Amino acid sequence: NVKGIRNMSMDSNPMPMPMSDPNAWATAMNNLGMAPMNMTGQPLLSDFDSGLGMMTGMNPMMPGLGYVPPPPLPHDLPIIKEIIHYQSCTLFPPNPNLPFPAMRERPPGCKTVFVGGLPENATEALIVEVFGQLGEIIAIRKSKKNFCHIRFAEEFTVDRALFLSGYRMRLGSSTDKKDTGRLHVDFAQARDDLYEWECRQRLYAREERHRRRMEEDRFRPPSPPPIVHYSDHECCQLGDKIKDEAAFAEAVHVLLTWVERGEVNRRNANNFYSMIQSSNSHIRQLMSQKATHEKELEVAKDKFKTALSGILAQFEQIVSVFHAASKQKAWDHFSKAQRKNLDMWRKQAEEIRNMQNEELMGIRREEEMEMSDDDMEDTHDPDDSGPVAQVEALKEENDSLRCQLDAYRNEVELLKQEQGKNQEHTPPQHSEEDTIRQQQLTFLQQALQGMQKQLLKMCEEMKQREAELEKSVEDKQQLESQMLNYMLIWYFSLIDSCIDVSVCPSSGIISTFLHVHPFGASIEYIFSYLQQLDTKINTGQVGALLGRLPCTFRQELTGVGASLEKRWKFCGFEGIKTK
Repeated sequence: NVKGIRNMSMDSNPMPMPMSDPNAWATAMNNLGMAPMNMTGQPLLSDFDSGLGMMTGMNPMMPGLGYVPPPPLPHDLPIIKEIIHYQSCTLFPPNPNLPFPAMRERPPGCKTVFVGGLPENATEALIVEVFGQLGEIIAIRKSKKNFCHIRFAEEFTVDRALFLSGYRMRLGSSTDKKDTGRLHVDFAQARDDLYEWECRQRLYAREERHRRRMEEDRFRPPSPPPIVHYSDHECCQLGDKIKDEAAFAEAVHVLLTWVERGEVNRRNANNFYSMIQSSNSHIRQLMSQKATHEKELEVAKDKFKTALSGILAQFEQIVSVFHAASKQKAWDHFSKAQRKNLDMWRKQAEEIRNMQNEELMGIRREEEMEMSDDDMEDTHDPDDSGPVAQVEALKEENDSLRCQLDAYRNEVELLKQEQGKNQEHTPPQHSEEDTIRQQQLTFLQQALQGMQKQLLKMCEEMKQREAELEKSVEDKQQLESQMLNYMLIWYFSLIDSCIDVSVCPSSGIISTFLHVHPFGASIEYIFSYLQQLDTKINTGQVGALLGRLPCTFRQELTGVGASLEKRWKFCGFEGIKTK
């Protein structure tokens, strides 16, 4: 057991320990976290709070020792090291003018220190006496070469041990070389410290991951309900849900999941087809709902316009009241403050009225633009898109009706087969089931007949549409031929009125040649073509002929830079307006 400083005065032969300045002794003990006391055990500082220097759970044999790290000192304030007296040794402070010894980098989680420069006669009990007052010691590994490793229980105790680095130790009052040594305290890297530090880091990481997982689980949306697997009973219920408008979205999601899972096979293909058909029939309900909402929107717009018009009328009345009050007959009877208020109110009313008028005019302009767009869509290619689109729509509807007819036929055949099997394997007492199946069969037969009639009717309508389409195509061809004749008549009349008869063949050939060259041609290219027909013509005559007909031929510059080129184009049909 290590004896405290109080027991030093109780020995029979106390060791003489010089203490010249009691304030320096108090400062040294205060730096170590100990209560400043003199050699007789009396406190040197009357106002010292022992509660600040005592930590619970420590050895009660060491009163006044501080295990809590001292408060941080300012960086610019130098630490004063004084003489420290122990029972078996004395520590003398280093020269403050000497540089601080070099130290290694602190390992993570360091609890072990290296203590070098011990006296040769130093024992483990002496090491415990000196460093045990700084904190709890777990293990000491002493070497024969005047150094040891000390492992503390807490990390902050290492900082206290580093304070003793540089002190000169002397055992008792001996001056022998083996009883003296200069301490060098530095960080030491121990596997146990690193292992404990890594364990703490892993613990912190696990806690952090757990905290993040809890946060993610708290903000994660709830999982969707599981979707049941396909069965005949579930298929029957799903078919009823698809026909129900309230449960349609959920039922379609289940149907989509079944199809993606691959639940469709030859045995239940008809059931899936009927459910898909019911889903397709829901489109009509959606379109009717859309039309209803559009009508409600139009009604709301009409109500808004009516209300806005009424508000604007009231604004006009209010503004007219202000204008009437501004006239000479009434204006002279108001005071100056009242005139100021009336003028301000009139300006505010006019601004609000103008804003409401602009809003109403904007609504009307939008309606006019929508009406013009609708008119353009209605008048766009009535000869081409109308009949063709109607015929295509009739063909698609005809195909869908045929598919529905095939589905009804398959259902009728399945019902007949099930009815035959039930008649073979069931006793004749079940008359109610037979009547229900018979009713279903009759309903399906009636639906089948209705579908056949509708199919025949659609076929007749399709034939009529095709006949109308053929007739419209013939009318279009006639109109195009008439338009071409009109253009040719206009063209030749224009030529007769502009040029001489002797140059008509050449101008007609040039017009035909340029008409098949929409990007134009150079005069050399035109001359080379005409020279094959008439060898007596030259380039000057061709240029003069093209220049004499500005309403038929036009010269343009094409290309950039070195590729710039003059080309002649045919422009005789640009002024014609087709009807």
